[in-house]
Amino acid sequence: MTNIILCGGSGTRLWPLSRKLMPKQFVQLFGGESLFQKTATRNAVVCDAHYIVSNADQYFLAMDQLEELGMGNNRYLLEPVGRNTAPAIALACMTLSPDEIVLVTPSDHLIKNETEYKRVLERAQALASEGSLVTFGIAPKYAETGFGYIEAEGETVKAFHEKPDLQKASHYLEAGNYYWNSGMFCFKAGIFLEELKKLAPLIFKSAKAAADHAVSIAENQLRIGHDEMVAIPEDSIDYAVMEKSGRVKVVPADIDWSDVGSFDSLYEELEHDENGNAALALDSNGFEAININAGSNLIISEKQVAAIDVDDLLIVDTADALLVAKKGSSQQVKEVVKTLKETGSDLPNIHVTAHRPWGTYTILDESNGYKVKRIVVKSGKRLSLQKHYHRSEHWIVVSGTAMVTRGEGEYVVKANESTYIPMGEIHRLENIGKIPLVMIEAQVGEYVGEDDIVRISDDFSRA
Repeated sequence: MTNIILCGGSGTRLWPLSRKLMPKQFVQLFGGESLFQKTATRNAVVCDAHYIVSNADQYFLAMDQLEELGMGNNRYLLEPVGRNTAPAIALACMTLSPDEIVLVTPSDHLIKNETEYKRVLERAQALASEGSLVTFGIAPKYAETGFGYIEAEGETVKAFHEKPDLQKASHYLEAGNYYWNSGMFCFKAGIFLEELKKLAPLIFKSAKAAADHAVSIAENQLRIGHDEMVAIPEDSIDYAVMEKSGRVKVVPADIDWSDVGSFDSLYEELEHDENGNAALALDSNGFEAININAGSNLIISEKQVAAIDVDDLLIVDTADALLVAKKGSSQQVKEVVKTLKETGSDLPNIHVTAHRPWGTYTILDESNGYKVKRIVVKSGKRLSLQKHYHRSEHWIVVSGTAMVTRGEGEYVVKANESTYIPMGEIHRLENIGKIPLVMIEAQVGEYVGEDDIVRISDDFSRA
């Protein structure tokens, strides 16, 4: 059985903790592990392989985090743009054997009862082997209006229901045969494609064309073309297939599940002190929040935080943004993100420290006409061969050894040495040492935005 892990997500509901280029599934929230890592570890017990479906700008996050776990030999399907779950799953299934049973899971859910989880997966695998499309229903704990519901009679699905109002959700809870739709599925790849072709033929046809023109950019990495991806109609697996097919079964799953879809739900999953406060340090040095006559607060920060005479607050502090909200109001965080996008802010997209396939960069200072970064390049990695139209760059190596390409020449720059890249000059930075290359980059020019990069060639096939 292959675990298809869906890694989409825009990072809006847990902003400023998550961003577009660092969505919640990759933020290491739980004992130094991310939800993505927990998903991979949990499913490795019953699956033979992982198949990661990711945005092309984020796949290296999954790759790095799987390497941390010692999990190699994974497959990656890279999407230039998201078209929802039906196309993503179809593209992956089209590259597998029709008889391969796949377990499709989101990458950002928390499941704590892993013993029961293993049992329900074994049942789902048995149903899938018989030709069923299996979904997993979570027994509701309360009247939730933010989830879709599955109405069932045993393992037979009677109907799917949209997110209800509170009155309907309360009825579903009392009825006892309604389940939260978990967004997890199990089926044979070929059976799913047969149903997709019958029930959503345009998605099937355009996805097949995209899969046929996909490009292998490295071993076990398949990149879908931009135009081919955009041509696929956008739809979820629920709307496209599951709600219309006569082959659907549901496995009730009492697995202590949470989609960690808000700061309120994150608060429930963290340890609390005697006054109900939960604290999470975003820094490896850690901190212990100081709470004086304060209770039931969630505090997430990179620095020391003290709360006095306040209750039921969500305090989320990152290097470049601070969120303060009442508990129970965290679903409105997406409205903050919407407002920031309307103003043209980059805060919904990226942290002060940005992750790239070659390493990271951290913005240390920025103002009109200049930007200062700390750049860390992994051993054996190199940035794209590139040039800039609006800025020059000064590089100072702090530690490690750099191979610098400038124009037609190459030269080595060591610790406590520096070099200069004139505006418009073709250049590249490479770590040729065994340890991380750490350097300070000072950009000077009339425009220092991240989009002033013209790539000549790139090891990671970025545009």
